[in-house]
Amino acid sequence: MLKWKIKSLATAAGFGALLAISPAKAEDASATAAYKDIQATLGSVPDMFKTLPDVAVAGAWAEIKGVQLNPNTALDGKTKELMGLAVASQIPCQYCIYFHTQAAKLNGATDEEIKEAVAMAAIVRTGRRCSTAARSISRRSSSRATRCSLPSRRSRNKNRCPALSAGQCLCNRTPDREDGPWRIKC
Repeated sequence: MLKWKIKSLATAAGFGALLAISPAKAEDASATAAYKDIQATLGSVPDMFKTLPDVAVAGAWAEIKGVQLNPNTALDGKTKELMGLAVASQIPCQYCIYFHTQAAKLNGATDEEIKEAVAMAAIVRTGRRCSTAARSISRRSSSRATRCSLPSRRSRNKNRCPALSAGQCLCNRTPDREDGPWRIKC
């Protein structure tokens, strides 16, 4: 069953721009071995692998084979392909949309599930744009807001910035500070 699905995915990919007309060639031994494994697994070598430098082919194939094509992961094939379709629809990548749609169908996704995956991705993307804009507008519209005047950048001590301590700093903040929810770039 798994081999049939993999071969069907390769066939679906053949209708898109993924498959190359020329055979895959590599000077690197690991790339050559990866190309042979890709050919054996999918029936042909997709163009996306041929565009990579030889040193990256084996790693890229291991990642795809270990996650996307692996039936023994936490997510089933249908879920993985619907996620791939959702991301592809927002990049946007026409080949990726086609491939992940066909792969999702081969893994049992209905047309409604496919439409919903794309809609959810669009909703998340739109929501992110709106929340970013609203935050930017509210920061900039505050009459008390000032720019941080400290010369040091990426200060991790918010007490060093008087405007920030007063909640009035407009410095760029990103959510990944080790000791709190924000890293301050001021």
